[in-house]
Amino acid sequence: MRNLVFAADQIYHVFNRGIEKRPTFLDKREYERALLTVDFYQYEDPPLRLAKALQLNKKEREEFFINLKKQGMKLATVICFCFMPNHFHFLLKQKKEGGITKFLSNFANSYTRYFNTKHKRVGPLFQGTFKAVRIEDEEQLLHVSRYIHLNPVTSYLIKEEDLNSYQWSSFPEYLRHVKDNICDKDMVLAHFKSADTYRRFVYDQSDYSKRLAQIKHLIFD
Repeated sequence: MRNLVFAADQIYHVFNRGIEKRPTFLDKREYERALLTVDFYQYEDPPLRLAKALQLNKKEREEFFINLKKQGMKLATVICFCFMPNHFHFLLKQKKEGGITKFLSNFANSYTRYFNTKHKRVGPLFQGTFKAVRIEDEEQLLHVSRYIHLNPVTSYLIKEEDLNSYQWSSFPEYLRHVKDNICDKDMVLAHFKSADTYRRFVYDQSDYSKRLAQIKHLIFD
């Protein structure tokens, strides 16, 4: 897929967008399905496809997901993410050889099947080659996490005051505003006294502007 070789226990900023820059998440249910797909396909070789797991009755489905999280081996750890109308960002740590590539392939294939069935379309939904760059140190990790979490504001999708409640990124999870536990937040939050200290770091636009030039090679437009 690319010349970059993903290494175990290394962290990467990964990005992809809709084919021909088309919208890929059109409503609340599609964003919710994307979040569920990420959470599900972090794990290696689930015994059922997501669509089949969702057909189980409520009790069986709850037990299935509990067991998956208890017993499943992760392909990649999701550190943070953001879904936008026509693209997405992840910070991922590879846990298994080939894990990031397999995770992204599983996510794209599963979500595309769902989207295409819903909208009666055929063909790929995302661009064939995702972009990825390795995070080289902890400082880069923190600033790229801020870049990802600020994406809805810097793209003029929402106002800054609405960022705390933007449901389609991991920022509310970092602030402990939601019960979802998709991410391993400790890799970032360990560098801050509290979740609120991290929130202030993300909102510090003047520092963000100064640092942006330093991480330009790690981000995607």
